[in-house]
Amino acid sequence: MMSALVRFSVRFYGVIIGLACLVVIYGLYSLTRANLDVFPEFSPTQVVIQTESPGLTAELVEAQVTQPIENALSGSVGIESMRSQSIPGLSVVTLVFRDGTDIYRNRQVAAERLTTLSSQLPRGAVPNITPLASSASTVLGLGITSDSRTLMELRTLVDWTIRPHLMAVPGVADVNVFGGEVRQFQIQVDPEKLIRYNLSLQEVLAAAARATGVRGAGYIENNNQRILIDSEGQTQTPRQLAQMPLLHRNGQTLRIGDIGQVVEAAAPSISASAINGHPGVYLSVQGQLGANTKAVTEATEKAMHELEPSLAALEVKLYPRLFRPANFIETAIDGVKTDILIGSTLVIAVLFLFLFNVRTAFISATAIPLSLLTAIIVLGYFGVGLNIMVLGGLAIALGEVVDDAIIDTENIFRRLRENRLLDHPRPAHLVVFDASMEVRSSVVYATIIVAMVFMPLLTLSGVAGKLFAPLGYAYISAILASLAVALTLTPALCYVLFARAKLESLDPPLIRHMKRGYERLLRRIESHYRATITLALVVIALGLGILPLFKSQFIPNLHEGHYIMHMTAVPGTSEQESLRIGGRVAQAVSAIPGVRSVSQWAGRAQNGADTFGTHYSEFEVEIGSLSGKEQNRILQQIRATLAGDADKSFPGVTFAINTFLTERIEETISGFTAAVVINIHGQDLDALDSDARAVAEVLGSIHGASDIEVQSPPGTPKLTIRLRPERLAMWGMAPLDVLENIQAAFEGVEAAQVYQGNHLIGVNVMFNQAARANLREVGDLPLKNPDGKMVRLRELADIVQESGRSKILHAGAKRMQTVTCNVVNRDIQSFAREMKQRIAREVRFAPGDYPTFTGEAEAQAKSREDLIVHSLLAGVGVFLMLYIAFGRLRNLLLTFANLPFALIGGVLAAMFTGGWISLGSLVGFVTLFGITLRNSIMLVSHFQHLVDEEHMTWGLETAIRGASERLPSILMTALVTALGLLPLAAGSGQPGREIEGPMAIIIVGGLVTSTILNLLILPTLMLHFGRFEKNPD
Repeated sequence: MMSALVRFSVRFYGVIIGLACLVVIYGLYSLTRANLDVFPEFSPTQVVIQTESPGLTAELVEAQVTQPIENALSGSVGIESMRSQSIPGLSVVTLVFRDGTDIYRNRQVAAERLTTLSSQLPRGAVPNITPLASSASTVLGLGITSDSRTLMELRTLVDWTIRPHLMAVPGVADVNVFGGEVRQFQIQVDPEKLIRYNLSLQEVLAAAARATGVRGAGYIENNNQRILIDSEGQTQTPRQLAQMPLLHRNGQTLRIGDIGQVVEAAAPSISASAINGHPGVYLSVQGQLGANTKAVTEATEKAMHELEPSLAALEVKLYPRLFRPANFIETAIDGVKTDILIGSTLVIAVLFLFLFNVRTAFISATAIPLSLLTAIIVLGYFGVGLNIMVLGGLAIALGEVVDDAIIDTENIFRRLRENRLLDHPRPAHLVVFDASMEVRSSVVYATIIVAMVFMPLLTLSGVAGKLFAPLGYAYISAILASLAVALTLTPALCYVLFARAKLESLDPPLIRHMKRGYERLLRRIESHYRATITLALVVIALGLGILPLFKSQFIPNLHEGHYIMHMTAVPGTSEQESLRIGGRVAQAVSAIPGVRSVSQWAGRAQNGADTFGTHYSEFEVEIGSLSGKEQNRILQQIRATLAGDADKSFPGVTFAINTFLTERIEETISGFTAAVVINIHGQDLDALDSDARAVAEVLGSIHGASDIEVQSPPGTPKLTIRLRPERLAMWGMAPLDVLENIQAAFEGVEAAQVYQGNHLIGVNVMFNQAARANLREVGDLPLKNPDGKMVRLRELADIVQESGRSKILHAGAKRMQTVTCNVVNRDIQSFAREMKQRIAREVRFAPGDYPTFTGEAEAQAKSREDLIVHSLLAGVGVFLMLYIAFGRLRNLLLTFANLPFALIGGVLAAMFTGGWISLGSLVGFVTLFGITLRNSIMLVSHFQHLVDEEHMTWGLETAIRGASERLPSILMTALVTALGLLPLAAGSGQPGREIEGPMAIIIVGGLVTSTILNLLILPTLMLHFGRFEKNPD
């Protein structure tokens, strides 16, 4: 089949060249339409169910909302895990399904099961499945402030104008709103007037509903016409509502305004925000699953730009880019694209330098754009977007894609030149065909083997698999495309450009000088081969001895130009106090050189999936596209600032800081935004708290631990009202009646809604601010029994002040407490080992309680184990392929001798650049082994060719000739691969190169040592231990 393809390509070269041009054109078109992002989608298939439960404590949310939902969803097909968080007023249950399952079917299964819960949940608690969002979720953070507009006006502007406008943007899944004041009509009841007029809150609620009700009136129909009846009677303003009758008694009308104030006021808030120290409203725009982050960002910005004139007219200041993940996408992709362009230029320069022939260099260089563009077309067809992992795979393949063309072109050129010297030269098309087929077998075997070496990347599980599989697909697609180019376009171009061209009779000057020196060096090595082999073994042993000194990490620190800062105060801290503390924090951080803006939000968004109380704040710290070194400097200054101020000015406040994508990866791994997560499972909350404090104390004494936090600390102030059944029976009152009055008095109950145009304004009934702010007023709550007699709440219940929960966590429908921390200036694997040993030795868990560990360390260990096991399996496949290719076990084993030398170069390169080994570094070693095996195969197969096809006797002269003839292609392959990756390696640690940079460093370092062994020591090993007797067939 290959011979027929090569023969067709030489004969119909015009067709092949035309097809190649079409591929280039379509590839460039596909490139302009590719889905751009930083990382591929890495979150698991999950469904999040959020249930608002206003007024309920965390304990009640757990018992009455979360547990029924968990029970209903348990056992759903495909579920891998289930976790939940219950906070006052909100339950969030997260279902994680097996990878590969249909997300829409999973949502349907969850929705069907939730329909069975309507009678089991408290009134007003309606489970909602949150919109599908991408892994990174947030596509844009923006805010508004004003010196002349109130927070209520700003929030109304957001709810009625800005948010609907943004929700209409294609690709936007949701817009979470923090801060501002939600507009309401409030009937603020004076409890003393309820007693004076012998009224209950339920009667006020009924009157408010009657005053604001809306009903349809039907129509009147005569012989030829139907006339609709539109009855308008709903009150439209607080003043009108205050004049509505509450009751009519003894000939007198009591109006709603007589028992309190009817005002336009702010609804009880669950969040607050400040932008650069100014109170305002913060909006977080969420992208849909699979949406193009960059495109959605630009469309959102365009939508906001349309609103700018109207905002300016209202004297509202817009902050359009408080957080813009697309900045990192653009910086990262532009950087890697530049690296590929520079690398390609260096590769072409090397080709010309070695081949010293414009035509030869041109033919070899055409493999670069054609192979890369073909890979992009194939990846796009299978739905793989263009991200830095895909670009990294293409960059790593840069030197490899030109390798096949180099070998083919160099061999065809040499055979055509030799043919010209014959007395009776053969037809050029036959020489091109034979020369191409001469190296075809070894090239195909080498390409397949390199692809097999990369297969383990495609089998990684979890986040690592989702991140690195696209890199593997990109690399394999590129090298397979390069093989197709070498089988088709390369021989076609060689025939067109060389058949009638004048060919130099000698090698290029550089190659001639190198070959002469190389042959002398090989003879000298042969005369001291024992010492040479011994030296090589010593170097390998020294390199292997360095391995235990490395520090490990899951992924390197990302330099996104933005940091997320978390501040957690004492549970029960109010929004205003969180903003006050946050204002001082923002001022301190803003003073750091390089910080552009600091925005803060406290609490949680309405209908958002985050479970944060008012004691929690998050800061968006924007620093811009600075170098990796500058970003690290700013991060260290922020950490120092927070550590100093927390000890002196903010007692009881803890801080944590990280980059956005790092947190999303950590959250995907463990459910929490931290590198190390210890989950303590049990049933008794007090025992879990005690265990968590003990674990936190141990973490605090371990070197490298930072940002230690107990995720659900106790201590939220709580006023408990325990109804006394005997007193209720005495007064003839049902518990639910009392509870509804308590809810209306202090939480507030929406009695109705007023329509203003196409907008709705809630009408709420509650006690006035004075009554709701005084703990002693709670017992004075007046209640009306069925006989119309008034009784105070304290006569029906015991009222005590206690400590409650701010959050209750579940995993697998069972309670747990969680302790998290980050690791700085230390290897995470050694930290995890010490942590587990110390916890096992120093913490005595309560009976029935037990810890589990998750986070980056566990994910890294699992990924490393998977990579090693799958690489060994791939190694078996490579071994079998080489045995088929060589037919001799001895030659096969000698080919593998180059791998330790490749390892040494990679190890030394990693050591000189910091000594950190990440998952990307391990992938670099896998890549390096594939490239090294490829070069060894090309050399050994040429030895076999000289013996089998050119009838040479295996010995020193044959070994020297074979190595000398392969010297140009091996050196060019190593140089173009190394130089193609050099820009990526040089930019390691810069934005967008954090993962691929260490990979490139290891490959470049390994290529140096493996090429030395391949050219200097492998021929000697083959000469003394290899077998190349002519095959009998």
